[in-house]
Formats: sequence, C-alpha cells, structure tokens
Amino acid sequence: MTLLSSGRVTPSPPGDERRPAVSGAWHPELGPGERQFQLLGDLQLESGTVLPEVTLAYESWGQLSPDASNVILVLHALTGDSHVRGPAGPAHPSPGWWESVVGPGLPLDTDRYFVIAPNVLGGCQGSTGPSSPAPDGTPWGSRFPRLTVRDQVAAEHALLGALGINSLALVVGGSMGGMRAVEWGVSHPGMIQRLAVIAASARASADQIAWNSAQIAAIRSDPGFHGGNYYEDPEGPRAGLGIARRIAHTTYRTASELEERFGNRGQGDEDPVLGDGRHQVTSYLDHHAGKLSRRFDANSYLILAQAMNTHDVGRGRGGLPAALARISARTLVIAIDSDRLFPPALVSEIVEHVPAAQEILLHSPIGHDAFLLEHPDMAEGLSALLSE
Repeated sequence: MTLLSSGRVTPSPPGDERRPAVSGAWHPELGPGERQFQLLGDLQLESGTVLPEVTLAYESWGQLSPDASNVILVLHALTGDSHVRGPAGPAHPSPGWWESVVGPGLPLDTDRYFVIAPNVLGGCQGSTGPSSPAPDGTPWGSRFPRLTVRDQVAAEHALLGALGINSLALVVGGSMGGMRAVEWGVSHPGMIQRLAVIAASARASADQIAWNSAQIAAIRSDPGFHGGNYYEDPEGPRAGLGIARRIAHTTYRTASELEERFGNRGQGDEDPVLGDGRHQVTSYLDHHAGKLSRRFDANSYLILAQAMNTHDVGRGRGGLPAALARISARTLVIAIDSDRLFPPALVSEIVEHVPAAQEILLHSPIGHDAFLLEHPDMAEGLSALLSE
C-alpha cells in the first residue's frame, strides 16, 4: 500500500500479469517508484462504451491542507507522465519533466500547495491503457476503446473524487495537458479557482490533425504493428513509433533553431553526400526516436494522438464561444511566439471567449517545447495567478 501525505491510502499497483514482450510501458515488475495508484472501477466513455476496472497512476508533492483547498492539478503532454519531479530510475525512464516549475519555492510551490499529477487515461506509465491487462489478463491491444479528451478529464475527476478532493486552487497543463486543462475549465467550472492553459488550444486545428494523422499512419504501417496486437512480437512497431516521434519532434521545434544548431553539417566525420553518412539533424531525430521507443507504448501513442484530434470543447455545447463562456476560473493563457504546432492565434481563441482571461506571449526561439523549459515570464505569470 502507498500512503498519501494527507493520510489517505491508495491501492498498490496491479501486479503479477505478464509483461508485454515489446513495449516501453511501465510494468509492476519495475516497482512503483514514486507512483501511487487509485482504482476507479468502471468508466462510462463519451462513445457509450464502458471501460472496466480503470486505474489511474499519479504522483504528488507537498502536504494536503485539512480542508483540501490547496490542490494544484498538473496535466502532462502527449509523451509525458506523472513524473513531474524526481530522478530517473528503474521505475521512471526519464527524470522529472517540470522541475523548474514545481517544487519548494518555485512557481508551483510545494511548501504551500499539494501538487498532484496523474498519468493520463490511455497512457502507458501506470494508468489503464492499451498495454494494460484486459479482464481476460492479456493486454488490451486493438480492443482498447478510443478515447476523447473529455473521457480523460472524466477519469481525472473520478480520481480526485476518490481522494476526497472537490476543490482545485489551480489546474495547469501544457500542450495535450493544456487541452485537458481547458476541458476541465468547461466541464467543472465550479470546482476550479484558477486555470492556466499553456501552449494549447480549445480545439484541434486542421494542421494539428494532419501532423497527428501522419504519425498515426507511420505506426499503423509498421509490419510489426499487427493491427495493435504486437505484444508477443520480438520487435513490434518500434520503427513506426520512431518515425512518428521524428515527425512530432520536428513540429515541437522551429526551423530557425534546427538551422542554427545543425545546418546541413554531417555527423562527426560522416559524409552525408558520399557513403552512408548522416546529417547532424538526422542523428538528432534518430536519438529522440530511439529514446521514445524505449519508454513508450505505440498503442498509447495512437490512442492519445486520436484523442487530441477529436479535441473540441464546443462540440455538443453550442460551439466554442458558448462552451468557453462556462469557464469561471481566473484564467491565464500562455502562448509561445515561435510555436508552429499551437500558434499564438489559435491559442488566443481561448482569451477571446473566456471572461477576464489574461494572456502572456512567451518569446523563445525554440518553438512549442519552450513550455517545458524554464522561462521567467511563465514563472512570473504562474506566480501572479496564484497570488490573486
């Protein structure tokens, strides 16, 4: 069992099922690490399907106040997870992804706030997803149902309810996490005091859907994908997942940054014109492709990318303006001037329709990934929002 700082107890991780032969997904044999787990039971999805025996993994920092009023919910991006702070290790393939923002004395100050970060429903780092065992004990694989951002928020809402949390001082997320954050603001306005949406939008754009569709096609076209039932294949769709990551990572950066860092130079002594030499930028993308294939599950990548493609807070709610008008939280929207995946004009659609929303434009040569890095304007904006 794992004990929360609040004194609540959550179940130990589901264990002893066979680990998939090829997947970067977390498995109980690796140990829980800093994860805690909450069983949520059956979850009704937006499609009408019932997903049985849902578990969400999460991590937390700080002390929960007696009235549970000091909670900050942090929502991760597509290939992120609950490990916001802390070193890499056997149970955590990567170190904390937002250590410049979350911690003692930082903008999301864990000396004052209880910060909780769930692994998204459909993910592969402890929460129920395609690599998790279905009721028959074998991985869900192709049987795992499609999800929407609303389904993911419904699971996170159920998690907080199970932990006795019914008020949030702040909901904050970037990229896919920002999509969930704005959905939180629309779905549960009375529960949220403050909302911060970073490098994200209220709907998926045609450009985003196009890029995601190319990544989905890359995975599905890998001979090792086997229609999503690849867990007994020695290789699985590693190549397809790697191609998807190369495509995605290109959209996370800018052409000018890649040019400045790499130009058309060859890697080391390799000649990219003669022989099998590679360009430096090719080696860079290969590196990120390999890293992801070792720590992520291809089916989860598909499920999450498809959920992003269907994101639209106005769907079934009278359109975007009507849906965003539901948000009552004090809202901060942060865009990045060089972001070509979530350009400022798209991000600003939120500001246009949320009463009294504030907007910050970060200046960075990096592009979309700038939200993951330390930036004084982002730090100042989050600190000011929490001081209101």
